[in-house]
Formats: sequence, structure tokens, C-alpha cells
Amino acid sequence: MTKPVQISRRTFLAQCTATAAATGLPLWFVKNELSAAEAASRPLSPNDRPGIALVGCGGMGRGDARNASRFGDIVAVCDVDENHAEVAAREFSKDGKRPAKFGDFRKLLERADVHVIVQATPDHWHTLINLAAVNAKKDVYGEKPLTLTIDEGKRLVKAVRDRGAVLQTGTQQRSDRKFRLACELVRNGRIGRLQQVTVFVPAGIRGGPFAPQTPPPGFNWDYWLGQAPQVEYLKERCHSNFRWWWDYSGGPVTDWGAHHNDIARWAIGQDGPTEVEARVVTPPIPGGYTTPPEFEATLTWANGVKQIVKTTPDDSPYGAVINKDGQRNGVKFEGTDGWIWVNRADLKASKDEIIDTPLPDTAVRLEASKDHMGNFFDCVRSRKNPIAPVEAGHRSASVGHLIVIALRLGRKLHWDPAKEQFTGDGAKEGNAQVAREMRKPYDYTFAG
Repeated sequence: MTKPVQISRRTFLAQCTATAAATGLPLWFVKNELSAAEAASRPLSPNDRPGIALVGCGGMGRGDARNASRFGDIVAVCDVDENHAEVAAREFSKDGKRPAKFGDFRKLLERADVHVIVQATPDHWHTLINLAAVNAKKDVYGEKPLTLTIDEGKRLVKAVRDRGAVLQTGTQQRSDRKFRLACELVRNGRIGRLQQVTVFVPAGIRGGPFAPQTPPPGFNWDYWLGQAPQVEYLKERCHSNFRWWWDYSGGPVTDWGAHHNDIARWAIGQDGPTEVEARVVTPPIPGGYTTPPEFEATLTWANGVKQIVKTTPDDSPYGAVINKDGQRNGVKFEGTDGWIWVNRADLKASKDEIIDTPLPDTAVRLEASKDHMGNFFDCVRSRKNPIAPVEAGHRSASVGHLIVIALRLGRKLHWDPAKEQFTGDGAKEGNAQVAREMRKPYDYTFAG
């Protein structure tokens, strides 16, 4: 039997100090983290490698699959673009074995050697693929936002729980220690009573008008459209540009917004806001992308917290965005006794002691993970909830969907998070947007 490796206190402290210096996290927090990791570590069997299928073989999908391949074997790939599927099949060939290729994800789900689905399709396909996978008794790692609509999320939550599936939402900031520490500090009153959360997201793309083209060989345009309305092919509609069209996504609201709104909601600690209003700052060009590249939204939560979500203009919607006021792409929490700023690069506060003072043993603690994909595969084995389970994915995505509805209706709306419906003035118009009509045959029957 292999005995656990014991390290000296001096070595442990040296590791903690080096980690704190490298990450910018406080030493007290790093000590707690490394102590917990050492106690929880366990070796895995060389044969403990589930079969993985990748659905959606673009750049994000292949990146997710590379990440997942640390824990399992890629046995199948699927994409409506034959070129994308071929690139993925070549990349994940191993020891002379080549993953099977599919153009219809339903055929892939019939395979007994597929245990896990890694799903990175455009937003409007997320729900049907996730539902079909769960119905086929597969576990799912699904890219954010979890759904295209609030109604889809409610259906997916029920299906995951009814089937006993494990689903991890790809909001990987939940497995970033900086974000978790920021949320724990807020939850424990380190900045006093939380008053406002400001979410800064990169601006979207403004382009057009676009002229219809002919779909390239090997690309199934009708299947790619799926539940969305039938339209002529535009190369600007698909692949990475899908996010700038209402038919398939929500623009910057549901792009970076899906990540940061999840962190805001994690810190606030409630299911959803009670009021939402939003305005278009820069409108789209007629005949071009349909989501506004710049917007600002205000949400009010039941505990009185006000949340502002706004775009930060920059040349690249994916860069480390800095606007004219010096604010970066990230989340700022403001309370009666100070503020905390966090993004993927930084964790800062109005006073050093807000971060540097250890939390007491009685403090509120949030779920811990430092490897989002690893956490998912741990839960595939244990059947426990992952760090970003289906309920969290649904509720956080709903924040973005509420903003989208307010932007499209151009009015203030009142939301009941418990009943998941609009109330009061504008309720009829708002509730009509909670679900979307699905183009047949790509409706819920398509998911089995």
C-alpha cells in the first residue's frame, strides 16, 4: 500500500509563501487551501478514464476537450461542419486510435463507450444537446451560458435531477480562488453591508450590413440553425460570430456577462433580482449584427443590493479591457465599509486588511474547487454536485436573460425569482419572452 508523502512544516510554509507570491492571494488563505488539498488528495486508478465525446468542435470545444482529456479518452467528436469535426478527429487521435466522427449528436449518444459529453456549441443548441445527453444517461460539461432562455433552464434543471445526471456549467471562474475569496469576503461582511455590485464586460462587435452567401461544402446550415428561424446563410452568423445575434445568443450580456454575473450572484447569495431595467448605449447597424454592442443595465435584489452591468469599449471584446476611467473587465463590490475588485488577473480592496485579515473559523464558506474540469470528473465518479451545478448555471444565466428581455422590450420589469415569472406592469410582455418558439423539427422532441 502506498503511504502518503509527509512534508515538513518548513517545506509547507515555503510552498505557501511561494504560492501566495505567485497568485497574489493572502498567505492565510493559501495555507488553508494547501492544507485542505493535502488532506483530500487521493490517487486515481489508471483505468479510471471515462469515454468522452466532444459536441461542437470549434476552438472553444477543442480547448475544453484538451482539458477534459486529462481525465478521460476522447472517443467521438461531432460537428455540423465536417471540417471542424475532421480537425478535432485528427487532434484527438491517440495510439493509432481515431475518434469516431458524427454530424448528428443523437447518433453519438447511442454509443455505450460514451460516458461524458463535453458540449461547446452555439448558445441556441446548448439546451437540446444537454437534454438529449441527460436523457441518454450521459454526464455533461456544458459551456456557458447554460441556456438560451429561462424556460429552457427550468426544463433542464428538472431533467438533470429526474435522471440523476451530473452537469457542470462552464463558468470556470467558480474554480478560481480569487473569485471565491472575493465572494466569501463579501458574504462575511468584510466590506460591511453590501450596497452595489458593478459588473464590467467587454463591448460587443458592431458590423454590417451583410449580404447572403452560399454555405461552404460540408457545412449543414439548416442543422446549424436548429431551433432558430430559417434565414439565408451568412458567414457572419455562425462559428464565433453567433454571439452577436439575438437568434442565437445575447451579445456581450451573455458572453462575458455569463461569467461575471455568476460571480455577482454567488456573492449576493440569492436566486435572482426582483427588478431589471436596461438601455442600449450603442445600437446595432441595420442589416448587421442584431445585439447592441454597448448597453447598461440596473438590477435590484430583494436585499436592497443594486447591480450595474455595463460594457467597457475596447478594440477587442476578448482582451484585458480597460476603459477611460481605468476600470477593467471584472466585478466591483461596494459596501458600507469599503470595496473589493476582482477579475482573472487581480484581487484588490480599498484597504489591505480587508483581504489580508484571516476569516474566522465560524465564517461562511463557499464550495471549493481549483480545477473546474477536474471538479466535474471528480463528481462524475462520486455522483456529488459539482461546483457549478445545473441550478447555479440556470439561475446565473437567467440574470443575463432578464437583461436581454429588458433591452428588447425597452422597459423596467419586475421579476419574481421564486415563481420565475414577471409581475406587475409589463408582465404580459415580459413573460412572453421567457420562452421562444422553436423551429420544427428542432424542438424538445428532438432531444428524445
